[in-house]
Amino acid sequence: MKRLRVALLCGGKSSEREISLKSGAQVKATLPKEKYEVTIYDPATDIGKIVQDSFKIDVALVMLHGRYGEDGTIQGLLDLLGIPYQCSGVLASALAMNKIMAKKIFRLAGLNVPRDVTITHNELYNIDKIIEILGLPVVVKPADGGSSIALSLVKDKKDLNSALKMAFTQSETVLIEEYIAGREITGGVLGNKELLALPIVEIIPQGEHIFFDYDAKYIPGATKEICPAPLPEELIEKAKQCAITAHKALGCKGYSRTDMILKNKDIYVLETNTIPGMTETSLFPLAAKAMGMSFLELLERLIELALERNDGKR
Repeated sequence: MKRLRVALLCGGKSSEREISLKSGAQVKATLPKEKYEVTIYDPATDIGKIVQDSFKIDVALVMLHGRYGEDGTIQGLLDLLGIPYQCSGVLASALAMNKIMAKKIFRLAGLNVPRDVTITHNELYNIDKIIEILGLPVVVKPADGGSSIALSLVKDKKDLNSALKMAFTQSETVLIEEYIAGREITGGVLGNKELLALPIVEIIPQGEHIFFDYDAKYIPGATKEICPAPLPEELIEKAKQCAITAHKALGCKGYSRTDMILKNKDIYVLETNTIPGMTETSLFPLAAKAMGMSFLELLERLIELALERNDGKR
């Protein structure tokens, strides 16, 4: 039987390189060698090789996170080369990566989002005015980063400047949001035309982790994940619908994971990830497992969805 030739893209140039490499290693170790011929490409060094090998690649699994991987850049290259891939296309990837644009789209789709103030690099800003608008605490984050890198929860006015400086190391634009105190939940969506909402996961940061920051995401034991989330069925369905609405509003394909905050009975959408992590602590595989789908079955379904979208184009 002919093996499917899979280009596994991981690594890259973003600050999330290490997470991407972990996702890639997990994926490669899972795909059986008798069915799949997996070749790893690191776009940080292998762009020319991807182009050179494009004629012998059946499908790409993009396990890149952050800039140049999750923002539509690599998706555009794969489109030009005619290589099918499992994640969203150029536009949806770019929109989801830009938190400011994504929030505008979420609002238009009728979703609740936290109030915010946007500041660009070198722009004069007034700390007192920001606090007057949003109050305290606030969440400070790069407008186009991921994995909660350079994200800060600011409780005191004196700490806001340093949080902004840190966020500006990752992006030219910074988003300051009101802090919504509530239960952190996330909802995965799988599919192209027919969408399947995965079980909702509740994330409970442990110890010193007040919320789902970078360390909480990737250090084993830093959070407690409960799936399915222990919520009334009415709220579970509401959260699933929010995840589907966000997925559709952005134009996502293949899969996505939307992070939300539940406050009383209100759900606030924070952001949508178009390439959810695939490490041993990742939430999308956890949700898939809760509905009886193994990690291998999930990967094979993503490959099917990629080939389905590209049917007849090569």
